Amino acid sequence: MSAAPPRVLTVAGSDSGGGAGIQADLKTMLALGTHGMSVIAAVTAQNSLGVQGAWELPAEAVRAQYRSVVDDIGVQAVKTGMLASAELVETVAELLAGTGVPTVVDPVGVSKHGDPLLAASALESVRTKLLPVATVATPNLDEVAQLTGVRVTSEEGLREAATAVLEYGPAWVLIKGGHLAGDALDLLTDGTEEHWLRAPRYDNRHTHGTGCTLASAIAAQLAKGQPVPEAVRAAKEYVTGAIAAGFALGAGIGPVDHGWTFRESHAAG
Repeated sequence: MSAAPPRVLTVAGSDSGGGAGIQADLKTMLALGTHGMSVIAAVTAQNSLGVQGAWELPAEAVRAQYRSVVDDIGVQAVKTGMLASAELVETVAELLAGTGVPTVVDPVGVSKHGDPLLAASALESVRTKLLPVATVATPNLDEVAQLTGVRVTSEEGLREAATAVLEYGPAWVLIKGGHLAGDALDLLTDGTEEHWLRAPRYDNRHTHGTGCTLASAIAAQLAKGQPVPEAVRAAKEYVTGAIAAGFALGAGIGPVDHGWTFRESHAAG
């Protein structure tokens, strides 16, 4: 009998198309050698063309799933994604505050297709309840603008964005500059030290699930005991490979390839 791998919990929405959300999180956790578990906070009808419908679960269902997993199996890290309402954000923030493990907060605001995934009324709860319990917050530039009003148009603006998000209390923030021109540049900082993470930009439109995948990869590395800068660097490397291997699916935007490391090692073998 083998020892259990590190355990990682995702609290997020389900993506029926399998490219983002809970499905992306669990695939990422498996690819990085951890045991993924899930608390489903919302169900979406979603495919390569967009989100056709979304239904949030009651707070009591989210709380019951969380307690069920944490109280019996235990966790080494938690990742949060789509939490559609203020009530869900506050419920999850309260649960996280009592768990005491590294937490990665992906403050999901809109989908890759521009569909809103967070009620406007929930933004204040994200700022005041969820971000303060985050070990690492991972907003993209649209989410930075939603949360802080700071609009980044150049690499120089990433530092201003990071300062604005850190004011809400996360220990670290990773500002994802993927929407800027040029290399895919991200800034990781705790307000004292800075890590600039640069990767080549691949000419591949099939990038559905990038944000979910990155946050889950960071959580998986934290669960394995890596310090934040190392965990983020390793996660960025994994995601960069997944983007490069992204594939067409359906008539719209396909997903990143969560299993690219398996295929690479198989080809090498």
